Amino acid sequence: MAAEIVLRVKATSSVPSLGSAIAHAVYDEKDVTLRAIGAGAIATAAKAIAVARGFVATRGYDISCRPGFFTVMIEEEEATGILFKIDVI
Repeated sequence: MAAEIVLRVKATSSVPSLGSAIAHAVYDEKDVTLRAIGAGAIATAAKAIAVARGFVATRGYDISCRPGFFTVMIEEEEATGILFKIDVI
């Protein structure tokens, strides 16, 4: 895969729109990473991955994800979030 797309997920992000963005990146052969901070955002990201898996299955693809951690500075404080690397299998 060539380019990388990093999607920042909020708790209020639209699950179908996020799933569609993941699917289109897979179709375009791009690496996809989702970054989420907070329980609501992490839940939204997980749901979007499940939705994207359904979308890509109709074209013969299958995806999985590898979770990990990342840290960022927010207003001079360190925040830890979860990242999901999407793999085409």
